Amino acid sequence: MARLTLSGLSPLAPLRSKFRAWWQGRLKLTDTLTLTQRNVYILPTGSGWMLALTLLVLLVASINFQLNLGYLLTFMLAGSAVVGMHICHATLRGTTLHLKPPQPQFMGNSAALEVQLSSTRTSPRYGIGVAVHEPEGQSAHHWVWTDVPAQGQALVHVAFKPHRRGLHQVPTLTAETRFPLGTFRVWTYWRPASQMLVYPAPEVPAPPLPPGEPRAAGKGSATAQGVGEFDGVRAYRRGDPLKQVVWKKAAKSLGSGTDDLVSRDTQQSQRQELWLDVSKANLPDPEARISRVTAWVLQADRLGLDYGLRVPGRTIAPGSGAAHRLQCLEALALC
Repeated sequence: MARLTLSGLSPLAPLRSKFRAWWQGRLKLTDTLTLTQRNVYILPTGSGWMLALTLLVLLVASINFQLNLGYLLTFMLAGSAVVGMHICHATLRGTTLHLKPPQPQFMGNSAALEVQLSSTRTSPRYGIGVAVHEPEGQSAHHWVWTDVPAQGQALVHVAFKPHRRGLHQVPTLTAETRFPLGTFRVWTYWRPASQMLVYPAPEVPAPPLPPGEPRAAGKGSATAQGVGEFDGVRAYRRGDPLKQVVWKKAAKSLGSGTDDLVSRDTQQSQRQELWLDVSKANLPDPEARISRVTAWVLQADRLGLDYGLRVPGRTIAPGSGAAHRLQCLEALALC
């Protein structure tokens, strides 16, 4: 925490932030990036600088004392470092990075990005790491390391945690390698073009569903027995669809030692509709209301109910199924 505070108080922090924003703005948005000499960078690591200092000391000592073996050792080590530099740069250069379409996630959960590394070279590539690029002063990179086989592919999963709902640009990614000697660091920055949808976090524990509303065209309405339970149930009949079984009552029956199943009476249940309305969530915080309605959507879908959704500026007609659930969650994420 002290390191983060000192980094934020640095007088160069605003300049670094502006330079970082300018630099990343110059990067092309693409989901497939082939690494070339134009977008791969190389610098010595701390070990590399120490090796350079050691070589300098060996060279000065060899000159002063006229040590032929010292010359041999110095230039042999220097040659090895130069060869390692070329191998390190070639390990990343020529690799193709491809981001698969990210799947929607709920806020608060870690979202996994699938990155595919491809190589057309006849020799394998070792020690390539991929991570989400964290700005200076924030948490360290969480690297995922892999080896790319010769003329093959490797798949890595990079995780990051979105902090708000809505449609997000995939964060800037970075890839690097220090193979084979660790004396040089070769890296690149990559801005994918894909966007990720982040659903609101559902309220935990999930509150009971609201009572049903009478249909607009119906004559009369069935009253609700309780919050989340609809009037008009009957004994289970063989052949009834599973979505009509009242599973909440079935769970209570099993808990009391009986196994009686009940189904919704279609004629009775058609008189009312289940509407999930953000404005009627009875919470002062708008985000808390959205979280509660998200929990209602998941609960209604789990119970197999037909439900509609009302959010500011949009109304989704009652329905059920996976496609309807995703449509409602998307509307809640973007409202």
